[in-house]
Amino acid sequence: MIMYSSTRGGGEKINAAKAVIKGIAEDKGLFVPDRIPVLEQPLEALCGKTYQEIAEKVIGAFFQDYTGEEIHDCVIHAYDDKFSAEEIVPMAKIGGGQPVYFLELYHGKTAAFKDMALSILPYLLTTAMKKEKEDKQIAILTATSGDTGKAALEGFADVPQTQIIVFFPQDGVSEVQKRQMITQTGKNTHVFAIRGNFDDAQTGVKNIFADREFAQDLEEKGYKLSSANSINIGRLIPQVAYYVYAYVKLLEVGEIQPGEQINVTVPTGNFGNILAAYYAREMGLPIKTFICASNENKVLTDFIRTGKYDIHRDFHLTNSPSMDILISSNLERLLYHLSGEDGKAVRGFMKALEREKAYEISPEMRDNMKVFYGGFADQGETLKVIGQVYDKYGYLMDTHTGVGYSVYQKYVQETGDKTKTVIASTASPYKFASAVAQAIELDQELDDFRYVESLRDETGVEIPQGLRDLQRKPVLHNQVIDVSDMKRQVWNCLK
Repeated sequence: MIMYSSTRGGGEKINAAKAVIKGIAEDKGLFVPDRIPVLEQPLEALCGKTYQEIAEKVIGAFFQDYTGEEIHDCVIHAYDDKFSAEEIVPMAKIGGGQPVYFLELYHGKTAAFKDMALSILPYLLTTAMKKEKEDKQIAILTATSGDTGKAALEGFADVPQTQIIVFFPQDGVSEVQKRQMITQTGKNTHVFAIRGNFDDAQTGVKNIFADREFAQDLEEKGYKLSSANSINIGRLIPQVAYYVYAYVKLLEVGEIQPGEQINVTVPTGNFGNILAAYYAREMGLPIKTFICASNENKVLTDFIRTGKYDIHRDFHLTNSPSMDILISSNLERLLYHLSGEDGKAVRGFMKALEREKAYEISPEMRDNMKVFYGGFADQGETLKVIGQVYDKYGYLMDTHTGVGYSVYQKYVQETGDKTKTVIASTASPYKFASAVAQAIELDQELDDFRYVESLRDETGVEIPQGLRDLQRKPVLHNQVIDVSDMKRQVWNCLK
């Protein structure tokens, strides 16, 4: 059976259910599997399978202490009519001689790729609680750069035995993202804007997890802490499924042949989405290159190119705010795998990052990272490719996907690689309506919500259900707090 242990080497191995409940290890490390399972069937044997059927096989392969029936129940309840696309994850092809394929991951309730994992995490968690006979309530703490927060709130709203607490940077999300969160209903939902950026929010949440005395006080209150961020292995593993699904769909329609390699381009902030693609490769998916796309906060680009992770740099607020991140938490898991599962080495890197704001990996680890290409696109380049693709193909993409496509173009120019490429399309263009409208040269409007309407009128692209009339919903969460006040607010929420 696959077991889970900390990237930092502390503690004993535990099963998947316990790892999902805990969220983060006691030594502040992230849970990783002791081996990556190999797909039992050849990929061509999965042709004709639904998204749900493929997700069952992938998630079940990692979470082996869950029964087949338990995984099935989690999957069918997660991926149902709450997704507007019948196939759950449609794929759009553009281009002729060297086409690219946009894997549209945003057809869930909150119009962002986070729905893909956060629709199933509540079911994985509540199933784990029953399996482990957990009688305490679970308090979910989440820091968000925009999309995780709303998807977590939507997933956990009114789920029995849970409370969900979300922190987001007051000035670091789009107006649509902010409105989605502060209008969230549910008796167990709590939302706070913080004075700071996403890294401040994420660090604050990690510090709360690391405070053992606070955890003990909460236990006495009847609560256990967990996370809905991709630091939780229950968030990460479901994302592996859609890369396997993408490859199978390309096989089905004859775009690739069995065994043919593809490239994957992922707009990346916290590194979870691209790490899921890496896990898919380790399962047997023929991926040649992972194209890691950053915006002006290009700490990952520099790391991939130099082997040095250095956050001594300016923090930029951009038109792709979900990627405005300097501390990419999930990179820790990749470091663990690249180092030959050396928890001591990873612990050293994380201590150096905390104390000196930088670390550098060994030449051997860099050599193991050659399957990654790092590139970035600035805000002007992002808007330019959105406009170009819309003008040429009539295809509308959001700013994060625009970053991905721009970096993909740079990769092709730099390498000449003509390998067919899947680009993770991570959000509806309506979530960043003002920037997208600017990219396709629409008239200026008063606010994001007017831009939503003008985009619809111009393009005919349907507004996602969850974004319609958002500005008319009542504000239910309006507190703005300092980072230093996060722990006290968690305590107050859990009365």
